[in-house]
Amino acid sequence: MLASDNTTRRWHIEFCLHRLTSGDAPSVRTLTRYTNGVVVARIAYLSSDVVLSVQPALASDSEFSKHLYSHAARRSPGLVANEAPEDTQVISVRHNVDPLLSTFQPLRSGKLVSVTTSSNILLPSIPHLYKLAQYPIVLHVSLHPFDYPDYSEVTAIRQCGFTFLQSETLQEAQDLALSAHALAIKSGKGVIHFFDPANSKNDVPIRNEDRDLVRKVLDVGSWRAIQGTQDENSYLYVDDGRRATVTEGGPSALDDSQTETDVAKKAPSPGANKSPNREASSVGSSVRESSADSRPTVSSATSMDSSITRPVTSEDIYEYLTAIWSQIEKVTGRRYQAFEYTGPEDAQSALFVFGSTGLFVDVLGAANSSEEFSKSGLVTARLYRPWIGPQLAEALPPSVKRIAVLEQVRRKTTKWGPVLLDVLTSLRIGPSASGAPLIVGHQLGYVEPATAHQALRGIFQNLNSANPIQNLEVGSHEGPRPYLDQYSLAQPKVESAYMKILDQIFGARLHIANRLDAANAGISATIAASPEFGFGSLLARSDHRERFVKDVKNAAATRDFTTDVPQSWLSKWAMNAEDSKHVNAIAPEIIARLSNDGSRLASTLLESKALFFKESQWLIGSDAWAYDLGNSGVHHVIASGANINMLVIDTQPWSERAAADAVRRKKDIGLYAMNFGNAYVASVAVYSSYTQVLEAMIEADHFNGPSVVVAYLPYNKEDDSPLTVLQETKKAVDLGYWPLYRWNPNNEDKGEPNFSLDSERIKQELEAFLKRDNHLTQLMNRHPRFAANLSESYGTEVRALQKRKAKDAYATLLESLYGAPMTVLFASDNGNAESLAKRLGNRGKARGLKTMVMAMDDYPLEDLPTEENVVMITSTAGQGEFPQNGRSFWDAVKDTTELDLSQTNYAVFALGDSHYWPRKEDKVYYNKPGRDLDARIALLGGKKLADVGMGDDQDPDSYQTGYAEWEPKLWQALGVDKVEGLPEEPPPITNEDIKIQSNFLRGTIAEGLADTSTGAISASDQQLTKFHGTYMQDDRDLRDERKAQGLEPAYAFMIRCRLNGGVATPSQWLQMDSISSSYGNETMKLTTRQTFQFHGVVKSKLKSAMRGINKALMTTIAACGDVNRNIMLSPLPTRSAFHRDVHQISAKISDHLLPSTTAYHEIWLKDTDADDKHVKDIKVAGDAVVDKEPLYGPTYLPRKFKITIAVPPHNDTDVYAHDIGLIAIKNTNSNRLEGFNVLVGGGMGVTHNNKKTYPRTGSMLGYFPTPQIHLVCEKIMLVQRDHGDRSNRKHARLKYTIDDMGVDVFRGKVEDLLEAKFEKPRPFEFKSNIDTFGWQKDEEGLSHFLMFIENGRVEDTAEFPMKTGLREIAKVHKGDFRLTPNQHLCLSGVADEDLDDIKGMLKEYKLDNLHFSGLRLSSSACVAFPTCGLAMAESERYLPELITKLEGCLEENGLRQDSIVMRMTGCPNGCARPWLAEVAFVGKAYGAYNMYLGGGYHGQRLNKLYRSSIGEEEILGIMKPLLKRYALEKEEGERFGDFVIRIGMIKATTEGKTFHDDVAEEESEGE
Repeated sequence: MLASDNTTRRWHIEFCLHRLTSGDAPSVRTLTRYTNGVVVARIAYLSSDVVLSVQPALASDSEFSKHLYSHAARRSPGLVANEAPEDTQVISVRHNVDPLLSTFQPLRSGKLVSVTTSSNILLPSIPHLYKLAQYPIVLHVSLHPFDYPDYSEVTAIRQCGFTFLQSETLQEAQDLALSAHALAIKSGKGVIHFFDPANSKNDVPIRNEDRDLVRKVLDVGSWRAIQGTQDENSYLYVDDGRRATVTEGGPSALDDSQTETDVAKKAPSPGANKSPNREASSVGSSVRESSADSRPTVSSATSMDSSITRPVTSEDIYEYLTAIWSQIEKVTGRRYQAFEYTGPEDAQSALFVFGSTGLFVDVLGAANSSEEFSKSGLVTARLYRPWIGPQLAEALPPSVKRIAVLEQVRRKTTKWGPVLLDVLTSLRIGPSASGAPLIVGHQLGYVEPATAHQALRGIFQNLNSANPIQNLEVGSHEGPRPYLDQYSLAQPKVESAYMKILDQIFGARLHIANRLDAANAGISATIAASPEFGFGSLLARSDHRERFVKDVKNAAATRDFTTDVPQSWLSKWAMNAEDSKHVNAIAPEIIARLSNDGSRLASTLLESKALFFKESQWLIGSDAWAYDLGNSGVHHVIASGANINMLVIDTQPWSERAAADAVRRKKDIGLYAMNFGNAYVASVAVYSSYTQVLEAMIEADHFNGPSVVVAYLPYNKEDDSPLTVLQETKKAVDLGYWPLYRWNPNNEDKGEPNFSLDSERIKQELEAFLKRDNHLTQLMNRHPRFAANLSESYGTEVRALQKRKAKDAYATLLESLYGAPMTVLFASDNGNAESLAKRLGNRGKARGLKTMVMAMDDYPLEDLPTEENVVMITSTAGQGEFPQNGRSFWDAVKDTTELDLSQTNYAVFALGDSHYWPRKEDKVYYNKPGRDLDARIALLGGKKLADVGMGDDQDPDSYQTGYAEWEPKLWQALGVDKVEGLPEEPPPITNEDIKIQSNFLRGTIAEGLADTSTGAISASDQQLTKFHGTYMQDDRDLRDERKAQGLEPAYAFMIRCRLNGGVATPSQWLQMDSISSSYGNETMKLTTRQTFQFHGVVKSKLKSAMRGINKALMTTIAACGDVNRNIMLSPLPTRSAFHRDVHQISAKISDHLLPSTTAYHEIWLKDTDADDKHVKDIKVAGDAVVDKEPLYGPTYLPRKFKITIAVPPHNDTDVYAHDIGLIAIKNTNSNRLEGFNVLVGGGMGVTHNNKKTYPRTGSMLGYFPTPQIHLVCEKIMLVQRDHGDRSNRKHARLKYTIDDMGVDVFRGKVEDLLEAKFEKPRPFEFKSNIDTFGWQKDEEGLSHFLMFIENGRVEDTAEFPMKTGLREIAKVHKGDFRLTPNQHLCLSGVADEDLDDIKGMLKEYKLDNLHFSGLRLSSSACVAFPTCGLAMAESERYLPELITKLEGCLEENGLRQDSIVMRMTGCPNGCARPWLAEVAFVGKAYGAYNMYLGGGYHGQRLNKLYRSSIGEEEILGIMKPLLKRYALEKEEGERFGDFVIRIGMIKATTEGKTFHDDVAEEESEGE
């Protein structure tokens, strides 16, 4: 017993202060103010292999989770992690998705598992708790709601078999958390450690746990020696017979009834230490409620020894715990007992509190001698289960005559509280019953701190009265409201997409039975939101409507209406009551007529007027329905046959699923419902196919019977960005984890297939599945762990097999060769390292070596120690990272300790750019992969053939300079440096070679398209298809996942149309819309080249898409490639006549410069006999095609060639940025086109850190009249054709030709070909290079609406059905569509009589919304990830997010309406023309951008580098203060780009050649 002058809390405080003043204690500064949650989380992390963090939401922290994840992020070492000290795994899971289900797999794998959670999961988890009690798991439970927790959630599960420990103070939380883990390890049984977090919120700080003490108390070593192995035949919901046992008198053994996973504990016989008497501790309720399993074993243990194996008992638990507490006391001086008594040793009365003790402790501690409770003590239970009755009697002073039992149990289900019964049976039954004290039960409610003294007086007045009242309630039953809703249900914002779609489709007809915000009298929000409740309410609702239909039929047969009108309408309605389309159309009419009738019967029917409408009824569920506990809910809905629609939203990411618990066995609800046979089933994903979601929901509504729509929306946290959700969705759909399909069993009656597959890549596999009878059941029976393991194991095995076959094939090939072996491994992103490796391999063969060349990730690492000579060549990606095809290799090499490379010779060559990361602190990234690899191989025992070679892009010959020095050292080390008679190496194949050998752009494209073995085409054909308007790409979001699955990249093609001047008819728009949906990824891109672009067209659909474009009287030829591309033109919404003049000229130029080859027609369009005849006309002997190119010749141009036309005062085409810029000059008298000022030599492409490359604005040649302007363009192009640099594509654009030649010389060459001179330029003025949004009228009275299409992406989303709206407008629009060079859209030529209708449609589809910031309206971005192969960073998908984060600053500083031109690209090739923007961000690595400032607002001046390689935090840190300064200091009319130059932040770029001069951030030299 403790000293009589203190309380429990005061004793702890004094003890802590004593420790602070002792000689070996730390200073006060070393103490940290933690909460219980943090203290417990620290112990859990140290003491577990796996910590399951149960949270209110994935994006919301619990009191434990933040600290757990900070430890995990730092890879802080734990003490028991099975693989390595830093391998403690922290897994987050939402509180309402059956979280304890995730504990079985790691437990059965022999791992120590702990759970940190609030108390609200305990009752729903009861089915799991009885099984988990037989495993060494620890649940740390924070009782909720905060400030007034409900202890009934603990008492309700007291019989589940767990041991229960309760802590009250901060120090107790630390010690009892440790005790819980040690006890679980020692006993092999589950332990629940619970606490009230508010009870210790004002505790003094404590010091961190003593790691040595934790290690000693846990005794993990003994656990590891006897821990079980995984049981393959275990089940989730059936008792598998596992029991925690103890072995006495010999080695541990398994009895015949036990499974292999039983944990046998070797322990001394009970009695070695003092134990409580079994009979005394098992009386009354304690017998029934003991947590220890006392069932006898079925048979004796099979052992050669005379040992006895039996279940762990209550006495064992108490003995183990006493020993653990003794260890803690020996080191710390802190003593713990099963029951803690604090107070006078001669106390007459005592409080036994099972609840929040903090207030009473403070009042008792401050009581004066006159108080009636001044001589009273306080009792609390440290060990709540097993309940050791004798220990309670022993803890109390003999003088205690009266005990008040306070139970904080809000859910009271019996007359007498469970703790009261425990105390009664411990003190009023047995040997001590004769002198037992009077025991009075109280219900403890919420007590305000100010009334705590009064409450305590009331308790003792009742206790000391002659006739005390039992179950007297103390305090308020209702707690503080802010805390009661802490874990209330709320739909994550990211999941709202499907709700919005339902609202869009069904509107007022939509009824969601379990909607979160529904009002259900007397029903809790949690229950009302459950699918089960919703199902019941829908059945009741259906019954109600059936009765209503009968009432309507009866009413139609009566004559109780005032007039005869309602009867006929009611008869029509009753005949079609289940036809939603019909009844919903006439319901308003019926309601109106009944309202006018005024009869009593009409009034009665109108009381239920909502039932005249046929609702679309839905239940919303989560993927928790896919587990066994919830599957009955799905079963009941389907089995009912009721016309109910279910939407089941699955949020588990593919990447998480790949490593999911095998035994969770998440069922495929779609296949389950399809096997049932009577339900409509659809599998959809809004971020994959919006159109398919619409179709599925509409079809589900029309289906007369149960419908199941399983909808994918993967996220790791509820606040994940749409980009993250999109990337996860694409992986899942592409790899077949989430196929998109629809299944309608009624289609068979209509002669249509039941099954419709809507995703592309797994068609054969899924159709094969559907052809097998009951395949799911057969497969699950044969392979019980199929669902969770198939994809992971399949991908792993395929990858390993591929590596092995590739290497074996090389080995077979080399067997007949002579010489030493040399294996060359490469990691390459852009092809340089791969080319170098292949060249080295060929040179090695020429020297007599047996060479093998492979990508690092394709090489089986286990063979590395067997290699004699290994050469590794790697480039550098991102921030010093390995390229994608070398990352797995490096990860394995980096982490292994088992490779012995002492017999392996090696050399490493690294490719990088010493100036790519200019800041001195970032120099470590230069050639980091190569240097790291060299150091690691040496550490593993490898012997160097040569020092690591360093190729630097800044050297005169780029990386070749360093390579030329390194390679001879390698040959010398291998002894093959003096080989004579080496063959000459063929020169590398260049683009010029490909063009000249292509037979006028034919190559082997046709053969490649016919090859169905791959989704790709050959490398040379990839260059040639650009001339045809298409690029081969792959989805970079999916690269890593597909590679892990042993699949080739997700190859698809981008198609770009050739659309002169960006003008399309409504019929052409509809055809483009159809092509994007039928052949592409359901979106269209309006490009900065003022044309349509489609993405995601797979090879098998490529020809069909091309033909569809041709049928729309459009083409794709010369949209890309080394030819003149699409000609751009200002949309000119206010000057239609002038627009027609300029458009005619642009068409004339475009047609004049079009390539003449017939290859396009042969490859893409030829299909008829007439076509064959046309081809025969150009064939000669041997069927060789003879073609010609009068303008281009067989090698076409050195590089791409772009022409644009601007009409002052609008430079919305960026006329200075192109090879030819034509500035239209109008006749001042006629206001019609007269001629053009001609600019030449503009261009945007740059290579990072290569100062020989730069952007350039066009130079003025002079003025030329309209009739000959197409010839001017031709002659300029011909001079470039003949004088452009064909040896270096980085120096091949016209801008370099002009700078090399000089503007005057170039002008002279053009004039010589023209046989005419340029006139002096005519005056003009530009005022902006952005679009003018909104409605405008032209001189002919027609209206034009220029709408905002962010970054040109036309798509449907749940929030914005843009694509659908434009499609509907195109069906009725009589004018044209004009695409703008800034990626927006002008709806042109709307007559006044059509204006209202068009405005109504624009409003209906939200296309008239222009309420955006000036910054957003002036922004532009290229596609970048995931399709562009050149992208280094995000662009289109990221720029809107960045602008959103800046718009608050714009609002604060009054700049919301100010136009600031901001552009972003994913690489320096400049598709969005970033170098002309006032502020630009150019991708350098994923998440890192170069920042440029100072571009001209009119598009007339280049910007300049301000900061290199900065991330979002730095961008915002620069932009926000700068915007504020701009708002405060700008001069009248001053543009942002001019402002940053005026204040000296950046220097103006006067011409392209000075682009790299005087940058704000000079690149530092050296390392």
